[in-house]
Amino acid sequence: MSNRAVVAVDAMGGDNAPSHEVAGAVMAARQWQIPIVLVGQSASVEAELAKHDIRGLDIRIEQASEVVGMHDSASDAVRKKKDSSIRVAFELVKQGIADAVVSTGNSGATMAAGMFVLKRIPEIDRPAIATVVPNLKDQTLVLDVGGNVDCKPHHLVQFALMGSVYVSQMLGQRTPRVGLLSNGEEESKGNELTREANQILKRTSLNYVGYTEGRDIYNGRVDVVVCDGFVGNVVLKVSEGLAEAIGRMLRKELGSRFLSKIGYLLAKPALKAFRKKVDYAEYGGAPLLGIQGTAMICHGSSSPRAIMNAIKMAHESAVRQVNKKLTERLEVSRSERNDDKDTPDVVVPPTRQGVQ
Repeated sequence: MSNRAVVAVDAMGGDNAPSHEVAGAVMAARQWQIPIVLVGQSASVEAELAKHDIRGLDIRIEQASEVVGMHDSASDAVRKKKDSSIRVAFELVKQGIADAVVSTGNSGATMAAGMFVLKRIPEIDRPAIATVVPNLKDQTLVLDVGGNVDCKPHHLVQFALMGSVYVSQMLGQRTPRVGLLSNGEEESKGNELTREANQILKRTSLNYVGYTEGRDIYNGRVDVVVCDGFVGNVVLKVSEGLAEAIGRMLRKELGSRFLSKIGYLLAKPALKAFRKKVDYAEYGGAPLLGIQGTAMICHGSSSPRAIMNAIKMAHESAVRQVNKKLTERLEVSRSERNDDKDTPDVVVPPTRQGVQ
């Protein structure tokens, strides 16, 4: 893999497609010289691209005649719309023409297309959607945030492994601390799913710190928070809503009185930095982990800046070969389990030393 991985962008998936997708792609190509393939209905994409100065940029268009809507079922979108922009984007990765996919479209269809075209990584039963959120010290990865609403304990163990590898490679934490989201830190807490997963995770060689509560997502106590997709999606939407509400409350209060307005002017740099830290657009997209390829899933209403940052994340993930590192770690784990009949038949990472 070279340092110039090609990113295929589903240009037709989002609420503002293809305008925002094209604008974000142009911004990413200009700022980081990332080669980009815009996948979609050529006439529409070309019309948007004509609004930008793309001289010297490595951007081309790949025709895809069909579009997957937000209300299309995931399975129908994959099987019936074979020339959809999201499926064609994944086909480009399969053919070696592109190295990663970014989509602002139907997340279920994106996940289904990734699994159908690229297949799952061996020993990963269910791919997971992860998201990076800011904490008091750095960043926390939460998964799953919507891909799997009904999980079994070994699925959560696999999420923990994938999250640990991703954080090690992408966020620079050599031995990421992994926590299992629950309603308390005590061993007696949780439900049947978390209690069983907790016992399995304690037997792995992950840097597992046990049960974590919702506040631990933001206080920096852990680097990876694992949960099922139902809980994770609620966490994600509450976090986004809270950040937006705090911003609006601050603007209202600071603009209500004269002294508050003076205080606002003095605090403006700090408030600007705070807003940037909690803005989802800074983190781009949510990595889809567990398929044999790199993919980022974005909000349907993503701004061009969010799409730009998602393209950057996808490019970096492909260049750093996150999937290769995960596959290698799983292969070592499988070999060790074969040599040890007493090892439980779940994914058990081989070492606490981090991924090299």
